[in-house]
Amino acid sequence: MGAGQLGQMLALAGRRLGLEMRFLSPDADAPAGQVAELIVADYENEAALAHFVEGLDVATYEFESIPAAAVRFVAERVPTYPPLEALETGQDRGNEKQCFERLGIPTAPFAIVESMRELREAVDRIGLPAVVKTRRLGYDGKGQAVIRTRDEIAGAWVKVAGVPSIVESFVKFSRELSIISVRSTSGDTAFYPLVENHHTEGILRFSLAPAPNITRETQSTAESIAKRVMDELGYVGVLAIELFETEQGLVANEMAPRVHNTGHWTIEGADTSQFENHLRAITGFTIGSTEMWGAAGMVNVIGNEPNVAMLRQIPDVHVHMYGKSPKPRRKLGHITVTADDLEGVRSKVSEVRRVLTR
Repeated sequence: MGAGQLGQMLALAGRRLGLEMRFLSPDADAPAGQVAELIVADYENEAALAHFVEGLDVATYEFESIPAAAVRFVAERVPTYPPLEALETGQDRGNEKQCFERLGIPTAPFAIVESMRELREAVDRIGLPAVVKTRRLGYDGKGQAVIRTRDEIAGAWVKVAGVPSIVESFVKFSRELSIISVRSTSGDTAFYPLVENHHTEGILRFSLAPAPNITRETQSTAESIAKRVMDELGYVGVLAIELFETEQGLVANEMAPRVHNTGHWTIEGADTSQFENHLRAITGFTIGSTEMWGAAGMVNVIGNEPNVAMLRQIPDVHVHMYGKSPKPRRKLGHITVTADDLEGVRSKVSEVRRVLTR
């Protein structure tokens, strides 16, 4: 369910495993339709959902905004992973924060708010600066607003359109990290090295893997956080958890019950990509090795078509374009660079970014 670029990359990984793939999306031009069967229909269309499940052995979804009712309809007819509880947790920031809190996972102090009055009261308790985020939808910096003074509360509430939201204390962090993990139907787990992520205007611009200067303790802590969430939710598939590194340790920010932008480097940079491992997990195959080959970096192509010919002149650069039409803030593709070490990766990432800004 869903047929964007994540679905496209899942389909390409599926080919290598000998899997036949089918997608459902209301978008006739969805990227996955370029490489696999695509049923074009709204997710609420039960006749289309019934057609979608015909002959399927297993179903999954490629982003967490798929209506839960559609996933429930499919799950009642065919094994569906990650489980519905994981989707309902990941698509609602309130449920997500409560899950972290229930499992004893450090997270920013937060409150669930449904009115301007509740927002003001929450800010009084949590303090400033704070950030308000819509409970549902909103990604790449959308659906959120930072509050630095009490005078900004009303404007922030308008910015999130007055819908049910969470407000959380602004975390003082040294950098943003993510842990990409996978859990099989038998409960086996595997983890990729922590990744360092760099955002601008709420959009991921580039990632470095493995994250520089990560201790074994920090990697172990991140894996423990991910394992607790996966065990709690009976999870199957790839799970991404975004983390803040702070003076007090790792703080969980958000989770994504799916393959994730910060794991795209695994296609060229790891023994088994996150896409192949997601499919291996949900189909009952053995999870593949998550070991890295040297170091890797990933740069998102955002808004404008790049000079692909120039990019391909850079050694060890791998260009992935999704076939999407250019549009401001839209992710059109990504570029992976590989090297023996992080110094080599940084050099190539800088070179790639110079080409993208020409």
